[in-house]
Amino acid sequence: MTNHSETTGPFESNDISGQEPAATSADHATQVTLRTPAELADALPYLLGYRPEDSMVLVALHDHAGRRGRFGGRARLGIPATEEDWEAAARQLARGLVTGSERRGARPERMVAYVCQEPGPGESGRDVKRRLERLAQLMRTECGNLDVPVIEALCISDGRFWSYCCPVKGCCPEDGSPMGLPGTSVLAAAATYAGIQVRGSLRELRARFQPWETTAALEQEIALDAAGMSLVPRLLDETARQEVAEETLDLAERIIRRYGTAAPVSGAHPADVRDDNLLADDEAAALILGLQDRTTRDRAAAWMEGDEAGPALRLWRALARRCVGPYGEHAAAPLTLAGWVAWSMGDELEAREALAMALAADPDYLFARLLHQACNEGLDPEAVRRCLRTESARRTTPGTKERTDPAPRTALTEPPQPAAPAPAAGIQADDQSAEPGSRTGRQRRRRARNADGDDGRQTARAKGDRLRPADTRPRPSATRTSRPGTRSPITTRTRAVGPGDASAGGARSDAGRPQPEGNG
Repeated sequence: MTNHSETTGPFESNDISGQEPAATSADHATQVTLRTPAELADALPYLLGYRPEDSMVLVALHDHAGRRGRFGGRARLGIPATEEDWEAAARQLARGLVTGSERRGARPERMVAYVCQEPGPGESGRDVKRRLERLAQLMRTECGNLDVPVIEALCISDGRFWSYCCPVKGCCPEDGSPMGLPGTSVLAAAATYAGIQVRGSLRELRARFQPWETTAALEQEIALDAAGMSLVPRLLDETARQEVAEETLDLAERIIRRYGTAAPVSGAHPADVRDDNLLADDEAAALILGLQDRTTRDRAAAWMEGDEAGPALRLWRALARRCVGPYGEHAAAPLTLAGWVAWSMGDELEAREALAMALAADPDYLFARLLHQACNEGLDPEAVRRCLRTESARRTTPGTKERTDPAPRTALTEPPQPAAPAPAAGIQADDQSAEPGSRTGRQRRRRARNADGDDGRQTARAKGDRLRPADTRPRPSATRTSRPGTRSPITTRTRAVGPGDASAGGARSDAGRPQPEGNG
């Protein structure tokens, strides 16, 4: 533990990331020394890039070149709703950060721990501090078991903070100390100078992908029903499926151009409203159902860079918001595309959130699981971009025959061996959704595919006097040649468990999750 007036360590502009900070020349580093718990509390949003909510966070400290306590990797999990899960979550968080740091060759010497949660009904920040004290102690214990001491543990709630490590009785007020006004600290000034922005809360980021819950959702659902009655039979026909793919991609390209020429607006919410107004219900329905074909989805993933990337990301966000009512599972495709484009553009935070939400919509969506894992492990998306560029160039080369089999292997394609749980990866920066293979909503039973590839779901289900497609994914031909990385015609669909984070409902990691696959 440190004295509250003791220097904790320097904060450098290159430390704000989910990875270990890269070495920076002393001539170009912006350094701020944090000396008090108040400064540590103020630093948290800048360390993560957003304001955490319902979160347990660990920040690694390293000694470099005689400098004590330089910030390193960060890890975040959602606080489990039940106290029985706290110990497992604390263990997962500590081991994930230490293991990830070791894998990058920099085991932390010390840690700073945070628990962040707003008061519930009839609760005060002081009540939150007392309620979470056991969780903070578990985090300290788990770090201590790994020989990495926690030098400071803070609770942040209701605009105030408390220290669990203050060695002086009566030093800290019982009602906590007020947080400084956002943007007024020396650290805020240094971050602004370095071009670093705090993006608000994770709740605000997730809201950009969540389905509508307004009266407009009913009209969109009706459009999805109508499109399903028309498109599902065509998607189940091998020849017509190719026609649907071309129609889907042509429509998506037209809307991307439409978005690219739209007048800019200020603010995330106004921008999303503008994009929603530029997309008709029938257009959204045709795209959502057309993207359920994985080959079509993989071709759409090529809009990942240059002038197309920004409008494409806006389109995938808008489509995710249109997956209303019973069409929630269909959001896995646009959410995965949004996560991929965000990652390709360098926005790892949005990428992890979108991919985590894709896996919450469909835990068996392998493309999302592979991308999520690769993003969390700090891999370079350029390898995937190269594969997509090559395939796109092959399709546009005159005289090249369009392939009708599943999309080609990429750097993230599933290896040709039986599916196994993804290797445990270090929890990075901030995970905020259910881990791969978990379910945040209703439980789905396993389904076995028959020799024709039918997974047992009917092509339509009744709702009142209207019919709705239950599954728009095309049925693979039983005579199709099996390719590496694809499922054989007869398979049993199982849930894959991989790295992730703890959601608010249990000891799951809430970080991120990718890959082209048989059903994703």
